[in-house]
Amino acid sequence: MPFIIANFRHVADGLQEGQFAIGERKRAASLHDLDPIYRQLLDQPITQTLGIIGPDGRPSLTPMWFDYEDDNILVNTASHRAKCEWIRKNPRMTSLLVNPDNAYHWVQIKHTVAKELREWEPGGDYVTNQLDRIWAKYTGSPPLTACATRRSTRGGSCSSVASTGSPHLGSPSRKGLL
Repeated sequence: MPFIIANFRHVADGLQEGQFAIGERKRAASLHDLDPIYRQLLDQPITQTLGIIGPDGRPSLTPMWFDYEDDNILVNTASHRAKCEWIRKNPRMTSLLVNPDNAYHWVQIKHTVAKELREWEPGGDYVTNQLDRIWAKYTGSPPLTACATRRSTRGGSCSSVASTGSPHLGSPSRKGLL
């Protein structure tokens, strides 16, 4: 599903006219179309902030491990958590990945759940394998052989991506940034 990548102007290389406004917008057919400096944020073990809508209608933000496969953002959760039901009621989510070395280098991905898989249902081995992959990505350790918590994975396609910054912090003057 095609989506738009909006790249904000940034200050990584110093102040510029119209900083923090949207610079270029381009159509993308895939997450592979992301500029490599933003794509690296998806591939590194960076904790995402997952935004979903809670029962009171306000955003709920949760730090979580991040994974994707092809053009699907994968959200792996413990099935007994309240957020699972919130996601079922409103499947629209936002993932924010921020470079831990430079808060001005980030990517935001809006996505909607297309399918939920549960470990204990047919096809549930996919959930276990995905959990093993994400465990290895974030811990550098071999996959778990068993997890005491029943898990489910939701896969969804991107509807938009916003990005800004560069991996290099630079040294812009703070005067005039905001």
